[in-house]
This record gives sequence, C-alpha cells and structure tokens, in this order.
Amino acid sequence: MSQSDVWPKIAVVGAGAVGGYFGGMLARAGAPVVMIGRAPFVEAVKKNGLLLDTLHFKESVRVDAATEIEAARGADVVLFCVKTTDTAATASTLAPLLSSNAIVISMQNGVDNAEQIRAAANLDAIGAVVYIGASVPQPGTVKHAGRGDLVIGPRNADTEKIAALFERAKVPCRISDNIEGELWTKLTWNCALNAVSALGRARYGEIAANQDARKVVEEVVYELLAVASAADVHPPGFEDPKAALAGAFKIAEQLSDAYSSTAQDMQRNKRTEIDSLNGFISRRGAQLGVPTPVNHALFTLVKLAENRS
Repeated sequence: MSQSDVWPKIAVVGAGAVGGYFGGMLARAGAPVVMIGRAPFVEAVKKNGLLLDTLHFKESVRVDAATEIEAARGADVVLFCVKTTDTAATASTLAPLLSSNAIVISMQNGVDNAEQIRAAANLDAIGAVVYIGASVPQPGTVKHAGRGDLVIGPRNADTEKIAALFERAKVPCRISDNIEGELWTKLTWNCALNAVSALGRARYGEIAANQDARKVVEEVVYELLAVASAADVHPPGFEDPKAALAGAFKIAEQLSDAYSSTAQDMQRNKRTEIDSLNGFISRRGAQLGVPTPVNHALFTLVKLAENRS
C-alpha cells in the first residue's frame, strides 16, 4: 500500500448538515471518520449508519459517531463545524486533544472564525468557504439540495493536502490566495438571503422570484460592499456591485429548494448565527462609519424572533 493510499484520521466536530455531508463523503470514499454531535444524531448513526440523500445518490455510510469531543483525540484533520457562537469554547476544549501537526478546517459561516480559533486555542486553523444546500430532516440523515464544494486558502502545504483529500472523495475544493475576499463573498450570500429566508419562511427560489424581496436583497448587498470597501477587503469579481447582486440571485436559483441555515435554526427554535452575518456587518459598519440600516434591521428582527423561542 502506497503512502497516497493511506487516509488521515478525520474528526467532524459539530456534525450536522455541513459536517455530515462533507464528513460523510470522506467516509464513503474510505477515510476513517468520527462524527461528534448531539445524542439523537449520534444514536441514529450508530444504529443505522449515516444516510446521505444527495442529488446524485442515496446511500447509507458506516461511520463512527460520539457525543463527546474526546473522540477527536489524535485526529489528523478536524472539520470544525460548530455554530459560530460556540467557536472559542469548542476550540479551547479541542486543542489539548490534537497534535501540533493536526489540521483544523473552519467550515463555518462568517469571516473571522479561523482567527477566533487561533486566538482561543493557538490552533492554526484554515479558513474554508462552504457552498452547499443541505439539511438534517431527521437524525442521521443528511438531505443534499444543491452544490457541495469548498474554497480554502491560502496555498501552502496544508491547504494542498486538504484539497487533495477532498478531491479524492469527489468533493470539489479550490485553493485561493485571497481567502479573506472569498469568505466575504460567502458572507455576501448569507447576509443577502439567510435572514430573508428565515423571516419570510421562504425557500431561496421564492426570494429570487419576489420583486419586493429582491429589493431587500439589493440593499443588503450594497451596504455590505460599502463596509467591505471601507475595511479594504476585496471579494473577487465584486468590482462591479451589480455582479455581486447577480451572484446572490444565482446562488438563490442554484439552491432554489433549500431554506437557509438561519431559517432551519428558527424552525427548530435553535439559536441562529445571525450575529456573525448581518449582525457582523452592522457592527463593522458602525466601527467604520458606514450606515447599514437594512442589515441592522434584519439582524434585529431575527434576534427578536430568537428570543421568542
């Protein structure tokens, strides 16, 4: 057996829709994967395997699962998929379990999670931009509704190793030397669509088809781009604001049958990540003197709805 045939040990910390899909794809390809998540998910996976119900196949994958983060001990690669509200605390708990050579990949919403992981636990995390429409309709099942690709960066030995790992599992993974800009690109889509989907109880395709919703999306995107410009961040291809807006609607059409992760959280009476999305733009805009009234309104309305649950 050649060295290239040997898979690293992989731990998914915060197994849900994102971790379940990407960790499941790695396990399906033959990698040793342990998924660390909540008890209902873990119990279902232990009993029946992880059901990947994708656009291309429907298959049960055998994978280890545990509720305790201790199961990540000795992992070579960690898919870090916890909610952004839990980033610092989880990183601090995880750090003593890993060797100095372990690679941690932040597969979360928002733009500053890798920095938070480094600050909290001195782990040299890789930032990843995740493009997927997925949900967990019942414990142990991941329903894939669209896309399923990654952008990581900057290019170095670790990111090349991770890109090769995912490509081996038939997961497209691109390396970018402007990973900050790429993260802000994803932030644009999340800010444009997530809260509108949640508050309107609408699938992405319904947003794209509604003229009034499109006007809200337009204001969100233009506010975000003004904040990015003031912060000296350059999302690739966004030199023309209309291109950024068109990109948001393209995402909505690609994932037309999906609800946003924020909508899914609200449907389950769970805390959302809105603080890392429209809330982040509202705070950053205030710091930089850039008005963000629509982002602030969406953030505030989601927080009010959260507090009712």
